[in-house]
Amino acid sequence: MSNQSAVTMDLKGVLEILELLAPLSLAESWDNVGLLVEPSKSGPIKTILLTNDLTPAVMDEAEVIKCDLIISYHPPLFRPFKRLVQKDWKQQLAVRAVEGGIAVFSPHTSWDSVRGGLNDWLVGGVGSGQVLVLSQALSSAPQRHRLDFTAKNQDELNNILMLLRETENSETFQYSILRNEEGGQRVILTCPSSALTPVVQTVLGNATASQSLSITQVQQPPLLGCGQGRHSVLHEPVSLAMAVQRMKMHLGLRHLRLALGDQKTLDSVVKSVAVCAGSGASVLQGVNADLYITGEMSHHEVLDAVARGTSVILCDHSNSERGFLTVFKERLAAHLPDSVTIAISKRDRDPLEVV
Repeated sequence: MSNQSAVTMDLKGVLEILELLAPLSLAESWDNVGLLVEPSKSGPIKTILLTNDLTPAVMDEAEVIKCDLIISYHPPLFRPFKRLVQKDWKQQLAVRAVEGGIAVFSPHTSWDSVRGGLNDWLVGGVGSGQVLVLSQALSSAPQRHRLDFTAKNQDELNNILMLLRETENSETFQYSILRNEEGGQRVILTCPSSALTPVVQTVLGNATASQSLSITQVQQPPLLGCGQGRHSVLHEPVSLAMAVQRMKMHLGLRHLRLALGDQKTLDSVVKSVAVCAGSGASVLQGVNADLYITGEMSHHEVLDAVARGTSVILCDHSNSERGFLTVFKERLAAHLPDSVTIAISKRDRDPLEVV
């Protein structure tokens, strides 16, 4: 046995690696990501099962292989439960996970958003290109506000600053001071939003400062390459027929649904592609591209795209996502010791199929 295979890793260690590969802060605010089921007894993680959806069939599979951790791309627990009973299939899965000592983790939209993640993998199926994010992710650092006010003189300024230092979180304040021609002291101060109320109250306690006070919210810096959806200007344009064939191979599907854009044919040239894994209409809406690729869109959303001359490829919701499991397995394995086995579910599939 090699030293690498003798090394073990607990759940906490695996979660730290998952956070490194795709920070949960990148997930959408409405999402339910992270550790959803945590066993009461901690032990080494020996077997991890990757799946797009946690269904009863996948849970059967997890129990057979004595899985310690299920990483389910879609969160099996999404809406709050008031009880855990056997009438609802999702509640049944939660009970089975608890009884079996199986941890359940869901990354969902953090995988969509991260640079090099699911959407980058999806858009790469058509070919290489210059890729931009459609809905830019911003830094998850605490929100900050900027206060701009003027003190009458140095003594008044010193008094205000002394009071500000006594407020909570004062060590996180940043400020600069500018002297104006009349001898007044202009202060530009940045503080966490959590400290905004006591800071404002302090400034308003001074007559001169209160009259000049202005407050603005500091724009969070963008996280380059992260966010929902992708737009690619292809390095080598392809025909629409070729784009369809490439996506079939990329997704491992025999059939896709295609809507031709107005005045377009299978021979039409595709120079730009916009993608969003899953149900991507809200992200793709109004984006200028020759081709949209997503899992599902409503009838009228497809009609809107077609009317603008944009062709649409639909492959059903989870079919646009499942292939990324193979990519992620390799990334995760590179950070885990040999003592951990990673399996991709063989029973996970999209509920819809062409018959």
